Amino acid sequence: MCGIVGYVGPKEAVSFLLAGMEKLEYRGYDSAGIAMLEKGEIRIEKSVGRLSFLEKIINQNKEKLTGTIGIGHTRWATHGRPSTINSHPHTDCDGNFVVVHNGIIENYQSLKEMLIERGHIFKSETDTEVVAHLLEELYDGDFLTAVQKTLRKLEGSYALVFLSKYQPDTIICSKKDNPLIIGLGDGENFVASDIPAIISHTRKTYILGDNETAVVTKDNVKVLDYRGVPVKKKIFEVEWDAQAAEKGGYEHFMLKEIYEQPKAIRDTMSGRIAKDNSKIVLEELNFSVEDINDIERIVIVACGTAYHAGMVGKYLLEKFARMPVEVEIASEFRYKDPIVNEKTLAIIISQSGETIDTLAAMKEAKKLGAKTLAITNVVSSSIAREADKVIYTWAGPEIAVASTKAYTTQLIVVTLLAIYFAQIKNTLSKEEIKELCQGLKFLPEQINDVLEEISPIKTFSKQYGFNENIFFIGRALDYAVALEGSLKLKEISYVHAEAYAAGELKHGTLALVVKEVPVIALATQEDVYDKMISNIKEVKAREAVVIGVAFQDDQEIEKHVDHVIRIPRANKFLTHVLSVVPLQLLAYFVAVTRGCDVDKPRNLAKSVTVE
Repeated sequence: MCGIVGYVGPKEAVSFLLAGMEKLEYRGYDSAGIAMLEKGEIRIEKSVGRLSFLEKIINQNKEKLTGTIGIGHTRWATHGRPSTINSHPHTDCDGNFVVVHNGIIENYQSLKEMLIERGHIFKSETDTEVVAHLLEELYDGDFLTAVQKTLRKLEGSYALVFLSKYQPDTIICSKKDNPLIIGLGDGENFVASDIPAIISHTRKTYILGDNETAVVTKDNVKVLDYRGVPVKKKIFEVEWDAQAAEKGGYEHFMLKEIYEQPKAIRDTMSGRIAKDNSKIVLEELNFSVEDINDIERIVIVACGTAYHAGMVGKYLLEKFARMPVEVEIASEFRYKDPIVNEKTLAIIISQSGETIDTLAAMKEAKKLGAKTLAITNVVSSSIAREADKVIYTWAGPEIAVASTKAYTTQLIVVTLLAIYFAQIKNTLSKEEIKELCQGLKFLPEQINDVLEEISPIKTFSKQYGFNENIFFIGRALDYAVALEGSLKLKEISYVHAEAYAAGELKHGTLALVVKEVPVIALATQEDVYDKMISNIKEVKAREAVVIGVAFQDDQEIEKHVDHVIRIPRANKFLTHVLSVVPLQLLAYFVAVTRGCDVDKPRNLAKSVTVE
């Protein structure tokens, strides 16, 4: 998730743009840039790396930036590696229009091909540059009309902010599925992707709705709906302090990132599921039937949370594509003389793309002849650069040490990958693929439903948060989710939490289950539901307190547990994305109950770059 700022007023814009971008640094970025209108021309300054590099370039420039209207952007790379050319803002061929963008333009490739045929020359690898050229192509003398025509041709998600030298006193902006606000000043107005950028200048804001467009001058803000009809906006008065504003009013970044999961998942699926739900589209792979048939086995290598995503990947790849899969802990992989050759596909999962053990494991797999496929959240990270192929999770930067949205987007990618392999191998029917694609598209809204019903989770956290031992049990996909729920709890609350395959209880684990110990029991897998109920009875017989995680319409579960956390009913192969969310919330609220530092748990780091 990148940062956007804009200013129009009587003052030199550069001061606000740089200060506003600095307030958005917490969101993470790899490059930054600004565009100003000066003397009827657009001036752009861009730099890779920290904002301080951009400031140095601006300060060393002999021609001081004195314009009173401008836009700025901090970029987290998705399309195209971090570079000055790929940094925002982007212009059209003649430098008449300039744009900054958060989000993903799904149909950028087809638009780019059309524009190249019409003579447009592109400089960057980004999806955003298409928007500037499309605006140039559609301009017929009216800036707003051209923007509206451009927006109608875009598919995907976006927050877009435009400048044009043809209308040098105006910023035009619009949004769909990405946040954008207008700060209302006295003789000046502000645009930003988040409140921290403007909070020191004004607390009066308009929060743009999806498909709304705002025309912003220093003295006026006009908001229009998708038909061009004026919208009467209500002023939202910001009451947070500056620190709380960075967290969007949430107490911790982790909670904010839990609530960002519907958007992160929607972004990660963007352009990867056909409109008619008939297939998965992974253009970055472009595997043929021969490529897939040449793979004799798959090895998934990862650490921690990413390892748990790999376990889900194993289950789905074997179930859907009927391919043998092993999941390896990266720190063990290269020391065990792994059986890997040119017929092996090594799938490497890492949020940061810099995890040292995972990187070393990938190098070992490549040395032994394996083909490598990386799943990572960071464009041009070490793992992304060295892998043969890459699928990016578009979760955006994650600030909290404990991973939440990065994990669920990894789940989405391994699910997409499993279906993709199955459709190439013809091991799933068209009907099964369509049902899965439809189910995937429902997930963001279903997670929103889970996030609206958190009061029971808060209650359980207060009731049982001071227990020193908590157990998680599950079967099939539920077992992988149990492992992640257990890890989240121990990471941030320091509770001794363990997860077990429920069928293993009688093989030793039951010795640990005593009176009033909390047991979180996941029961979403219909094929083993009756077996799971039997396992729940086993722990209840030892007087454990059982919290079940089950579907909203499951009436049977209430007969066997003390409490129930409900999730919406979903395809049994997709429940892993839903059921982990209440476990993330449980870990969070237990940590709060115990007074722990949620975002920065002891002894842990966000990116593990040492062995």
